[in-house]
Amino acid sequence: MGKQGLIQKLALQQKLSPQQILLMKMLQIPTIALEQRIKQEIEENPALDELPDYDENEPAQSDDDDFKNELDDSESDEFDLKDYMGEDDIPGYKLSANNYSPDDNDRKEIPFSGGKSFHDFLISQLGLRYLSEKQAIIAETIIGNIDESGYLRRDIPAMVDDLSFSQNIFATPAEINEVLSVIQDLDPAGVGARDLKECLLLQLKRNQTDYPEESFDLSILILERYFDEFSKKHYDKIIKKAKITDTELKEAIDQILKLNPKPGNSISETAKTNHYIIPDFIITAHNGELELTLNSKNAPELRLNKTYVDMIEVYALDKSKKTKQQRETIQFIKSKIESAKWFIDAIKQRQNTLMVTMNAIMEYQKDYFLTGDETRLRPMILKDIADIVNLDISTISRVANSKYVQTPFGTFLLKSFFSESMQTDTGEEVSTREIKKILQDCINEENKSKPLTDDQLTVILKDKGYNIARRTVAKYREQLSIPVARLRKEL
Repeated sequence: MGKQGLIQKLALQQKLSPQQILLMKMLQIPTIALEQRIKQEIEENPALDELPDYDENEPAQSDDDDFKNELDDSESDEFDLKDYMGEDDIPGYKLSANNYSPDDNDRKEIPFSGGKSFHDFLISQLGLRYLSEKQAIIAETIIGNIDESGYLRRDIPAMVDDLSFSQNIFATPAEINEVLSVIQDLDPAGVGARDLKECLLLQLKRNQTDYPEESFDLSILILERYFDEFSKKHYDKIIKKAKITDTELKEAIDQILKLNPKPGNSISETAKTNHYIIPDFIITAHNGELELTLNSKNAPELRLNKTYVDMIEVYALDKSKKTKQQRETIQFIKSKIESAKWFIDAIKQRQNTLMVTMNAIMEYQKDYFLTGDETRLRPMILKDIADIVNLDISTISRVANSKYVQTPFGTFLLKSFFSESMQTDTGEEVSTREIKKILQDCINEENKSKPLTDDQLTVILKDKGYNIARRTVAKYREQLSIPVARLRKEL
């Protein structure tokens, strides 16, 4: 018990300070979320300000001491406003009136159209159908149980119970099926299906009506009678059972492959906000040399609010005895300024840590960033970079897991450059990502009528000097989201 108590005591002594926790959280935030986090802090702490954009002529503070880890001095009671006040400070008349600048109008939320949701789109079509009041309620219940992909995810008996308990409406399974057939006739074709087979059949039957000059009979027959064989790509069995030719099967399958297995996505995607990847780092190459820059959004200009600074100065000059309310006011202002200091320090340390870490990764993978050739990627784990920059592995992990880098060859998640190593027959260490790239190339170049099996891929890789087991090939193939050979077969 004594030993356990000592371990617990040591664990308590190693507890992170609030400032260190703040820094860890700031490191995890990607660029796209940092701006919002800063706005939130400014709203919550009136002692923190962001430099207005129009004051571009103010000399930048580039003192290297800015990057010193002041968060470790949390036990000190000293409070020095000069840390964030310079001789070239913004004149008080610009900031003393309030916490807003002329640019604050640009910070207002910009309204955007979210578009009509998939379910709204379906319900709007019901207005064009002749439905009784009871049928309309049933229809809305059915639509409420359709997922974003367009599939009905609740069975008929369950909906009978739902209508009875929640709507006080008694409906038979036959009545619900009747309304369901109406919904399955709505756009997009295939909506309201209970499984993939029904979804594809609904679309084919709609095509049969819309394009009477084209025959869909064989495609419908294959789905109705041989869906299991079709899904497993047992084409030989279909040809034998249906007594058709290879050409006829290929034409039928081509019709099926044109269908949408998730009809709801075509509508629901239009209602979603587009999400763009904002890179945290930008790497450019000039004459064989790499240049790294940090996205400007990662380096906001923050400072203490001038109004709060002036208030502290006034109280400091006033040597008279303070009332209880005045002492509480001074303490409040000091706490807000101290909190603002911590936040500014955390932002600066975040910038420094990001640049140091990314620079180490860039130099480690220099051959790749110059050529874009994935086979030039060196095996690299978190510890490799942690040892170079002399930071904890957890810190490197926080940087790598949520940050993107823009390169001349595309924008990538930082953690994608980390991989384990393997040895070739010659003893050379190579990245597992290099092996995956070769595996991907082999599959891309294969004869699709006779796709390569995992055994054949294993032999090819061994011939290239990569002595790995078949189960490892299968694992890499699955990580690349590549199906087995049988499911890659094409006619």
